[in-house]
Amino acid sequence: MSEYYSTRRVRFVSLFIIFLLCSIIYSPKVLAESKWEEDGWLKTSLAQERLNNGDEFGCYGMQGLSWQSDPGAVALECREYIEDRLVANKWGENPISTFTPDSLSQTQHEQISKQGFMVHGDNTGTESSAWHSASDKPLDMWDWYNIGRRGGSLEQIIGSKEQVETAVNEGGLVNLYWIGRVNEATIRHDGEIEDYISEEADAWLTTWGQAWSYWATTRCYQIDHTISSDGDNYIFSFESLITEECTNLIPERWNVPVTWIIDINQAEVLSVIPESGVIENITGDRHTKEGYTHIQGQYLHLTVTNGNRVEITINESDYDILGISEFWNNHSAAITIASHETTDLFKWSKRFVDQDDLIFTWLVQPRPVDGASNWIPYVAFSVGVGVILTMLLVLKREGLGPLAKKED
Repeated sequence: MSEYYSTRRVRFVSLFIIFLLCSIIYSPKVLAESKWEEDGWLKTSLAQERLNNGDEFGCYGMQGLSWQSDPGAVALECREYIEDRLVANKWGENPISTFTPDSLSQTQHEQISKQGFMVHGDNTGTESSAWHSASDKPLDMWDWYNIGRRGGSLEQIIGSKEQVETAVNEGGLVNLYWIGRVNEATIRHDGEIEDYISEEADAWLTTWGQAWSYWATTRCYQIDHTISSDGDNYIFSFESLITEECTNLIPERWNVPVTWIIDINQAEVLSVIPESGVIENITGDRHTKEGYTHIQGQYLHLTVTNGNRVEITINESDYDILGISEFWNNHSAAITIASHETTDLFKWSKRFVDQDDLIFTWLVQPRPVDGASNWIPYVAFSVGVGVILTMLLVLKREGLGPLAKKED
């Protein structure tokens, strides 16, 4: 009887090992990693230069995995692919922007958001939406699961300066489409659109993640402000606080500078001194940074990150904090450029190496490997099965295991 139970135990263990091996070999992670090779440029100074310029790195997809079949697995693997190589943006390390196809359900978008991706685009087809027009302003988190494509494309012939300019003049977030290459063919960009954005457009030049993080601040904030006399003048102290409540409510949010509208009546701004960093006059600036703008007799626009207290010396004591402006530095429009299917950062970005005024949201994915490499998981599986069969044959020779002959 003991030998019978021993045989059954060996058989069970053997079958369980085979099951585990199959589970590992055919897991989404192993299957995905066997079908791609990384973009090595993401680990170089080129990527750091793009980050210094204000660019963002988000997700496009993973070779070997399907958005439709398992969106959570795609989001998880893509997030880890980015996090293992670089930070997402100068204002936040965690990736929060991703491409999604237009065939996913609301439940599938929720699965993606649980992996930290809060901006899904573009034109994803969900009922709620954000910035499909100048009046399509996001009200809830899920509106950002369907960010619009406004202003057309950066691509030559398909895009036009007039289309972009019209969208910017209408206001709101203008989101341009861009793809650097299709197979081995380089896609030319429109020089007139480039010149308009870099030289003329009165808009905040930003990324998906920065725009979302700015908007998310309006969902939860707490400020601290006081005023005290200093001789003939007054020191107005202001800080947007970092609170546990807001951090727990929206943990994905980057600490981007946010513009506060402050009414100081007819007061003159004599100095602006931050607790950390440098606060400069950013009148007319279009790139995300801390600073202030003020024309005497008009509102003071103070742009700061959470946790950075600022002391402003003014010559009057009356003030009123009116709230947060719709866009950074009180711009009425913002421009993002989403670079889809970015598999080679060098080839996608080299034409813009000397262009500081085009800010990209690079939606990256690894390159597919040659078809000849698809045999790797099968070889691994075969080796694993071979090891187990060898073990079973050894057991059989000792009269044990499921292959051993039963005694009458």
